[in-house]
Amino acid sequence: MSKTRVYELAKELNVASKEIIEKAKERFAHSHESLAREFGSIRAGRANASLLDRITVEYYGAPTPLNQLASITVPEARVLLISPFDKGSIADIERAINESDLGINPANDGSVVRLVIPALTEETRKELAKEVKKVGENAKIAIRNIRRDAMDEAKKQEKDKEITEDQLKSLEKDIQKATDDAVKKIDSMTAEKEKELLTV
Repeated sequence: MSKTRVYELAKELNVASKEIIEKAKERFAHSHESLAREFGSIRAGRANASLLDRITVEYYGAPTPLNQLASITVPEARVLLISPFDKGSIADIERAINESDLGINPANDGSVVRLVIPALTEETRKELAKEVKKVGENAKIAIRNIRRDAMDEAKKQEKDKEITEDQLKSLEKDIQKATDDAVKKIDSMTAEKEKELLTV
């Protein structure tokens, strides 16, 4: 086999291996985004527009995300202000909030809806911190599943003689490093959310 062909084969192997890592990293990033969304919906006694991300409003017979019907601002630390683009939808918005699991009563002055976030009790804060830990652990399980998929793919490449045993070892190290980084990020996101909850 010519030197050029050997070089070309090595290059092809490299590309295939890189694809496995890139795919895993992309899936890790999706897990982080999903975790951020989930943490955003956990009420921390402070106003945060992401609390309303899951609220849908029956608008002219169609379920529509609240953030498409109104601008949501935080004028004070514990106040969310919802300004509907169409003032006629204000009653529908209020109904959707009342029917949601938010547990906050909206106040409507005819042009805007005001949500005052109640301060959390010590007990509630601790319960929510436990919930955050659980959500963080579930995210880590997802990361480990992605790692397993990537490792399986790498082993399959070696079994199919697409990569050598040494290349497999190197690839497994890279996958493990990417996994460790992804888990570290989840740990720091979880710690940050816990701190936010437990800081009065």
